[in-house]
Amino acid sequence: MEDRIKVGVSSCLLGNQVRYDGSHKRDRYITDVLAEYFHFIPVCPEVECGLPVPRETMHLEGDPEQPRLVTTRSNIDHTAKMKKFCAEMIRELQNEKLSAFIFKKGSPSSGLHRVKIYGHSGQAQKKGRGLFASAVANHFPLLPLEEEGRLHDAKLRENFIERVYCYHRWQSFLESTPDYKKLVQFHTRHKLQLMAHSPKHLSKMGKLVAGGKTMPREELLDQYQAYLMEAMALKATIKKNVNVLYHIMGYFKTFLAGDEKAELLEIIDAYARSTTPLVVPLTMVSHYVRKYGVSYLQNQVYLEPHPSELMLRNHV
Repeated sequence: MEDRIKVGVSSCLLGNQVRYDGSHKRDRYITDVLAEYFHFIPVCPEVECGLPVPRETMHLEGDPEQPRLVTTRSNIDHTAKMKKFCAEMIRELQNEKLSAFIFKKGSPSSGLHRVKIYGHSGQAQKKGRGLFASAVANHFPLLPLEEEGRLHDAKLRENFIERVYCYHRWQSFLESTPDYKKLVQFHTRHKLQLMAHSPKHLSKMGKLVAGGKTMPREELLDQYQAYLMEAMALKATIKKNVNVLYHIMGYFKTFLAGDEKAELLEIIDAYARSTTPLVVPLTMVSHYVRKYGVSYLQNQVYLEPHPSELMLRNHV
């Protein structure tokens, strides 16, 4: 358990019966798959701020920038109570050193995207964010955040979990009392991964690191981590992955026989045409990395940014 990455999660998603009607919203991908790799810290803002189970339903209303949390039948305003809880929980979560948070879609406390906000006319607009989710996002701007429903989209799931592992590596890096040399090593290991997500960010980060010796240490690290998580928030597309695969081939040009090169090019082309998943060319690349002992590639996070058992690169 100590080795697992700490991730916050809406309590109902783990099967805890904390919803307004005493039910839960267990998500089996979270409990049966991700629980093998993540140590979940459950949070139910409604229950933990003092509301009972069962309880009256609530919604957000008013100004989308400063919505109020109000019961739907009796019109009781719980905004102050929820905000007080949020401030206290943020302090607790800071001590937990989370690497991500998974929220419950649509919740007036925990919804991350397109939460309904009701106006004076009684009509709802999907422009809001739950009060607790908003507090977490504002206090931890670099923290990977997602809703459970979006984790069932293969590309969004891959991007989120890759961000989680990257952020966790960065946290571990910061705990190692890093110096300039260690930052250069960290950046070097992540170059191909960054290329797959954002070549523009890779270029900016390369220039930042190159001039980093003249910068105050904290300023350098703060700027680097902002670029890092901005880059990782951008999805690695087929086009960008193909670019990385061709770049990798350059390291094999003195090793591969003609038939080996032709086979690898054929597989990369199949991936580019979306007829085979990314795991196929990467499996062959990893084989050649081991076979020919290419030290630079052996250290690249891109080849295994997360456990292969999660099969995140197996979709077409």
